[in-house]
Amino acid sequence: MSELTLARLSDLESQEGEGSPSLMSQTLSRDPHATSGGNDDSDGGRIPVEEWLPITESRKGNVYTATFHLLCSGLGFQVLVLPAAFAVLGWLWGMIVLTVGFAWKLYTIWLLVNLHEAVDGIRFSRYLRLAIASFGVKLGKLLGIFPVMYLSGGACAILVITGGKTIKQLLDIMSADVTVPLTTLQCFLIFSILAVFMSQFPNMNSLFGLSLVGSVMAVAYSTAVWTLPLASERNQNNVSYTIKDASFDNIINAIGFIALAFRGSNLVLEIQGTLPSDSNNPSSKTMWRAVVISHVIIAICMFLVAIVVYWAYGDKIPATGGPIGNYLKLYEQDYSKQAACFIHLTFIFYCHYKKTAIF
Repeated sequence: MSELTLARLSDLESQEGEGSPSLMSQTLSRDPHATSGGNDDSDGGRIPVEEWLPITESRKGNVYTATFHLLCSGLGFQVLVLPAAFAVLGWLWGMIVLTVGFAWKLYTIWLLVNLHEAVDGIRFSRYLRLAIASFGVKLGKLLGIFPVMYLSGGACAILVITGGKTIKQLLDIMSADVTVPLTTLQCFLIFSILAVFMSQFPNMNSLFGLSLVGSVMAVAYSTAVWTLPLASERNQNNVSYTIKDASFDNIINAIGFIALAFRGSNLVLEIQGTLPSDSNNPSSKTMWRAVVISHVIIAICMFLVAIVVYWAYGDKIPATGGPIGNYLKLYEQDYSKQAACFIHLTFIFYCHYKKTAIF
């Protein structure tokens, strides 16, 4: 990488923190306790350079905080549609595609973890910075800005729709035959207002509490989804695993379902940016430990949801896609109101965390 590109990256990082490039040096990641200001010996009014960083603000994270961040960002509500993919692909190809996809995700995360400090003296905590370092300023911005924009915008839209409809469905379950006082649009508005209120956190480290809650919620609804069919006495004689429609469109759609379940890679660089790093203990070691721990849990949840739910419902699963609520209705019909409400509530809390993290 040329010195000009390094200088531009340093300037871009300092501008993001609303500081003056002249006050911040390229060595800020080498000396996390350095301060901005003049060259005088007085420390009055001087601000630690880490506090200029809008995402990390401090490098005080550890393997536990990184694990919960990764777990919450990597185990999304898309895991609930994995059985729908199996309903189209069948047992064999469903397992093959899911296993290959999971291995590919781990490989790409390993690449990101090692690229975070690929250049001495600079930590790439954002995709845009990594793209600029890899492809140059113009092409890097072109390749980095637009994917981040439509990923963030699309994720916000789908979370509002999914969270709002889940609130409406929860109210329908709780009210039974009584008319629900809130419309779907009002549920969307309630979800958005709560998400904006919860998003008033200044940096990634301050989101640790939400990541902890979000991780617990994600594991809770995933576990409930696959344990309920096992705990109940089901008559599997009426379940068929025959593939009703193996058209090319449905197969591609099913592979897309599985691909959507592999998420969270967009936050890997930011999460690693919260970890301390030095020559003896680089952040990549701590980060990879967190990746392994979190993805063992993610793999357990994903594979059990896909296998157990498909085993329990077979061709009753709506294989053509649609809102997540279509899949949650299976539990509304077959199990108690308390169990259905628990799944819906944990699902709503998780969606709130994801919306907060994107904001």
